[in-house]
Amino acid sequence: MATLQPSPAERREALKELFNRARTCTRCSELAATRRTVVFGAGNADADLMFVGEAPGASEDEQGLPFVGRAGRLLDQLLEEIALQRSSVWICNVLKCRPPGNRDPQPIEIENCQEYLLGQVELIEPTVICTLGNFSTKLLRGDPTGITRLHGRPEALVLGSRAVRLYPIYHPAAALYTPRMLQTLREDFARIPELLALGAPEQPGFEPAVAVAAGPAAVPEADAQERPGTASALELEARETEQLGLF
Repeated sequence: MATLQPSPAERREALKELFNRARTCTRCSELAATRRTVVFGAGNADADLMFVGEAPGASEDEQGLPFVGRAGRLLDQLLEEIALQRSSVWICNVLKCRPPGNRDPQPIEIENCQEYLLGQVELIEPTVICTLGNFSTKLLRGDPTGITRLHGRPEALVLGSRAVRLYPIYHPAAALYTPRMLQTLREDFARIPELLALGAPEQPGFEPAVAVAAGPAAVPEADAQERPGTASALELEARETEQLGLF
């Protein structure tokens, strides 16, 4: 019996609902208290290619968009070198809130936030997911093997109900601090068109869920807007337009 596939419109609406839950999330009390905004992700809601980084930095927290600092500019450059643009891909992070002082994500924070990332994979339906660095690679592979051993080595795996080609590569920030890494990044990026051309792996034979159940720590939007350090309703609306503008 054939499974019922959600339409693009249904997937977009479900993605908007997921975004609305994420931006009022308080599961990680420290992150909720110190963030300026939730950086859900941005790009094409029907993208074949998804990039998953670690967590928002100061510029991302300020603007509400992922990869807008120096690492983001390098990412844009690397995309242009393989004839792709930011508007054709989806970019997000493991954490949707900036850790104070740009510290590493804590295990409980990764656990609390993974619903949003897995929901994005489910609803955007990418063919290839590029994990940028250790945190996203270890999370999505479910394995502690580091990026140094895995970069440039694609593999097919199932995330939730979606089979994808996972492609670990170094985080662009690595090349900012270690210039010799830039050539390695370029070599790994050069393989992305080839992976996209392969198409998606064979999908599992069960029906995907369109909607993701609301998390226990979601709070009403009005309450979230009154918390110190969160964006106003007008600011959130403006950022939603930018984050979800391609829907």
